[in-house]
Amino acid sequence: MKDNPEHLEEAFEEVCKTLMDVFVKKHKDYGKDNILEMGELGVAFRETEKVSRLKHLLRENREPQYESMEENWIDVAVYAVIAIMLRRGWFEKLELDKELES
Repeated sequence: MKDNPEHLEEAFEEVCKTLMDVFVKKHKDYGKDNILEMGELGVAFRETEKVSRLKHLLRENREPQYESMEENWIDVAVYAVIAIMLRRGWFEKLELDKELES
């Protein structure tokens, strides 16, 4: 991770790399069934839960005891990307690159 990106697009790219890492790790643990069972609507519900938690913590002005605020924002972003992949028909058809699976 680049500690001090010099430009906004570099910062954006760093965050996207983090999203990819989290997606791959969690996908290895969960597989596709948890997403495919409810599809895009299920993703929307998961997003709603994460956003509700974030709003509660922000209103209370406190840090969570489990999963940091950043981890919650990452989850929201990853779910958004999964929803886009579902819309495009990619999530159900594609698999992880074999090199990423090890």
